[in-house]
Amino acid sequence: MRETWELLSYVVTVVGLPFALIVFILEQRKNRLNEQEEIYQRLSDEYREFLKLVLDNSDLQLLRRDGGRRDLTPEQGERRFAIFGILVSLFERAYLLVYEEKMDKQTRRLWKSWEDYIREWVRRPDFIEALPELLQGEDEDFTRYVQTLAAAERERLPTLKPAA
Repeated sequence: MRETWELLSYVVTVVGLPFALIVFILEQRKNRLNEQEEIYQRLSDEYREFLKLVLDNSDLQLLRRDGGRRDLTPEQGERRFAIFGILVSLFERAYLLVYEEKMDKQTRRLWKSWEDYIREWVRRPDFIEALPELLQGEDEDFTRYVQTLAAAERERLPTLKPAA
């Protein structure tokens, strides 16, 4: 009887323990992927809410690629600056939660859509004009990242100039 128990303990050690470790590692990986997806979904929901804010302020023409209206009243200019501030805050949050220097395929896929959003906004002359003030006090790495994207977009599309 003792030999049987000893043999069973060896079987558990040799087969069961590695199997349990593999199951544990796979569950941890699955949980990390679920957490990444959840973070991405929350950020996407926030961006959708931001776009609703932009639509609610359609008089500012913030969805126009050419930078929208230039003849804003002081109140409209203040609203536009506040909306840009909300956007930069959202971009920074996405950067801090998703961006990594060395990303795996899944993280890179999630980050690329945020990079596209940032690139789209740094092409706007009115946004670029406000950007130095908007980036004050933000995370240094995030600030450098956005400035690098803005410079790359200006180089790629030399007609991009800040609004006068």
